[in-house]
Amino acid sequence: MSDDVLRLSWDDATSVDRLRGVLAALDAAGGPVSGRVEVAVASPSPRGVRTLLHQHGFRLEGRSRQSRQTASGPADVLHYARLADDPAEGRERFTAVMNSVTPRKRLIAHALVTDAAGRVLLCETSFKADFELPGGIVEPFESPRVGLVRELTEEIGRPLAVGRVLVLDWLPPYLGWEDALELIFDAGMLDADAAAGLVPDGAEIVALHWLEPDAAASAMTPIAGRHLRAALKAREAGESVYLEAGDVIGA
Repeated sequence: MSDDVLRLSWDDATSVDRLRGVLAALDAAGGPVSGRVEVAVASPSPRGVRTLLHQHGFRLEGRSRQSRQTASGPADVLHYARLADDPAEGRERFTAVMNSVTPRKRLIAHALVTDAAGRVLLCETSFKADFELPGGIVEPFESPRVGLVRELTEEIGRPLAVGRVLVLDWLPPYLGWEDALELIFDAGMLDADAAAGLVPDGAEIVALHWLEPDAAASAMTPIAGRHLRAALKAREAGESVYLEAGDVIGA
């Protein structure tokens, strides 16, 4: 314990009832006297331990992988914390806790850009062999459209006009990435002068390529190639489509 942090650790030798008593005493005292209370919990933990922490307003802040030895072997440790000025009760406390423990998906926004000849704009990156559509990961609290315009400005030097959504694609786990949602927006057709004015950032994006649709799809990962084809078809049909792992659902 320091001047402003109280640290507790729950393990197999501590009963749920004892933890309940400690937390009840904390609440009876009017909350944390220090600015912050931390609780480290082995995972998996006995039924009721995490629920008890949630009920007392503790938010999940992280996970240390296999950092505690238990009777059944190495275990992850979940790190919970509660601040003195966190909401003490009601809906705001409940939603803040649930926001910390429920799943969060990564959101990606890409743009379909073509030229007058129908060629597709792809980015060659400095960190992988396959090409991809311009765009990237949307930041927290950033709308997909705003995030895409930011990424376009950073990657190709121009904030292109972003139109409607052509594709919503669910992406399964891949190469260490967890699952994600990807949106492909229609960023229109550029004339020769506009296309020539695009410039890669030279760091993340090392080159820009204008490729025929089949060649473009072949230069991408199989899933990305499938959702490129779906985006082109959706643009032509004037519709939006839902995909899972690059495959159109409900067609």
